[in-house]
Amino acid sequence: MVIINSEGKFNENTYLVDGQLFSLSGMLSIYIIEKDDMRIMIDTPQDMMARKFVKKLIEFELYPVHKILLTHSHFDHIQSVEKLKKLMKETEIDVLASENAIKNLRDPESYNEDYDMRVRPIEEVTPLKGGDIIDLKGLELEVLNFFGHSQDSIAILDKENKNIFVGDAIMMRWDPETPTVPIMPPDFNESELLKTFEKLRNLKGKINSISFAHFGAYIDEDCDKIIDEMQELYFNVKSSLIKWYNENPSIDYIVPLYYDKFTPNSKIESRENPVLLKMVLGWAMEGMKKSGFIS
Repeated sequence: MVIINSEGKFNENTYLVDGQLFSLSGMLSIYIIEKDDMRIMIDTPQDMMARKFVKKLIEFELYPVHKILLTHSHFDHIQSVEKLKKLMKETEIDVLASENAIKNLRDPESYNEDYDMRVRPIEEVTPLKGGDIIDLKGLELEVLNFFGHSQDSIAILDKENKNIFVGDAIMMRWDPETPTVPIMPPDFNESELLKTFEKLRNLKGKINSISFAHFGAYIDEDCDKIIDEMQELYFNVKSSLIKWYNENPSIDYIVPLYYDKFTPNSKIESRENPVLLKMVLGWAMEGMKKSGFIS
């Protein structure tokens, strides 16, 4: 796999900064897009990483940011919005998200309950819809509705740099050998996910990199490979999870089977201690239940 997973600038306008989800390196990609000293940040780290993250922005000469764009409302992408605004209080930061996200951001209790995480309400948000253009000093960033993983997921298409930021909309790829599919509570929607897959397939040949929130940007032939394989992987994982759940609904039964089939060469997990997989697959099973795939 050809992947950009180290911090720093990776195209004319974009930087990758490690958000260190759960204080672990290589778990959360935060992207900063810069044009003529105007900066937009895609997603945020957790609260506990906010101060360290601001220090990184200063180190990379990316301080301050002027806009924060949220790809969707899950805790690991939005938690430090208010804290970052306080840490960069000399700048009036505009927070942007899907128009579908506004209610979730203002009233995050249902999401807090699903993920057993605490997120404070985010009141002031500029709503975005599919087709909107964010003009960053002449660099045009197009908003695409990429629903499915959640019903407020958006992607950002940077045509000039042939890059798309997809959040978690098509999959999570914690390292090149540790993929998981975007089945998550509370509002996963398979029919919308298939539409999202089709939208991304229609961009094949027009982009040469896909920037994931977990973790890094895949480029050139591996960008195309992800597009070619994403739907097959989704259905393969879905059918496997249903089969294993019907055999034994215990997550301790399912996780090693998943590891053996999908992530045997993982660099960040082991069969004996698959901490991340157990957590993520636990959430995935809740998404499966809420979608009616299992009961």
